[in-house]
Amino acid sequence: MTTPLHVLIHGGGIGGLTLATALARRGHTVEVVEARHELDALGVGIIQPSNALHAMDEIGVLDDCLRAGFEWEVLTIADPTGATLAEIPQPRMGDTPSNNGIPRPALARVLGAAATAAGATIRFSATITELTDDGAGVDVTLSDGSSGRWDLVVGFDGIGSPLRSRLYGDRYTPQYTGFANWRVTVPRLPEVRGVVMGVAGQEAKALLTPITDELMYLGAVFAEAEDFRPDPERALEQLRERLAAFSGPVAQALASVTDPAGVVYSRISQVTVEDPWHVGRVVLAGDAAHASTPHLAQGAAMAVEDAVVLAHALDAQADVPGALKAWEERRRPRAMWVQALSRAVLKQEMGGATTPEEDELLEVGIPGAAHVLVKPY
Repeated sequence: MTTPLHVLIHGGGIGGLTLATALARRGHTVEVVEARHELDALGVGIIQPSNALHAMDEIGVLDDCLRAGFEWEVLTIADPTGATLAEIPQPRMGDTPSNNGIPRPALARVLGAAATAAGATIRFSATITELTDDGAGVDVTLSDGSSGRWDLVVGFDGIGSPLRSRLYGDRYTPQYTGFANWRVTVPRLPEVRGVVMGVAGQEAKALLTPITDELMYLGAVFAEAEDFRPDPERALEQLRERLAAFSGPVAQALASVTDPAGVVYSRISQVTVEDPWHVGRVVLAGDAAHASTPHLAQGAAMAVEDAVVLAHALDAQADVPGALKAWEERRRPRAMWVQALSRAVLKQEMGGATTPEEDELLEVGIPGAAHVLVKPY
């Protein structure tokens, strides 16, 4: 497509800012609207596997991500005491590193700066309130009272996507898996130079993930009732109870935490939009279209792949509808495979019953999945 487009991105998270940078660098007029009042980021840290880093390289921020994070190459499986059971080298996509751990706020700053430098505009404390697609463009009114007309509207607005609800009603609400993620940021132990997965049977697994030279995060997944929420005053104690089988580095990490407010708890849910991800000139991407469990560390990676592939499709196709069709045909199989395998790994790790289809996926395994995912997206 040779004519510059006016593009509105609903959501200033990882995927939205990646797309904003990719499109603005190509000469398109891009505006990002974000409900929050600044580009902060909830949570602790995130893993950028090699395919995500390849996307960061495409938009020119790979070195910034590596400087802000902690590059690593080997996944270590350990027993509850921290003794090594296996070391699994991680593959690379092209010349990009195997993995990078990075604090979420640091990644938000890197991507926000890149989008702004590329020429995108980021508007805070605003959401879409009205939207009319007449086939030739999309008229949008925002919550701050402003309005405009856009060639393309992209919903990178997360698992609870308001834009998805506007397009599909309540057909694709997040589905709770029965499990939740506990995470807390702690000082990095010198011996933790890559992800260390501590295993105590099928009852408990804990991950130590380095995110800077000084910091790592401790993460653990447990079955939790849908209505359970940690007691704000006892959250640290509740996490310690769940990780009581561990000694060694996991226990050492927990011992360094004194404030229960540092414990981040999030339910693990999925979203699968089975209808086309685009309706006219409005498209959903990332978690808004295909949120997965975190068991392949590919949620954010799928979002940034969505972003760079959408930019590629807009380059290659003659018009917006053709680009959206080509983009979805390319992205849906890969994103759905990641979602299905992630859910199967969750069940396997937690001792849940798997379907024959999931058993077939599990024959690939996490190492096999890593090798698949460093192939071109």
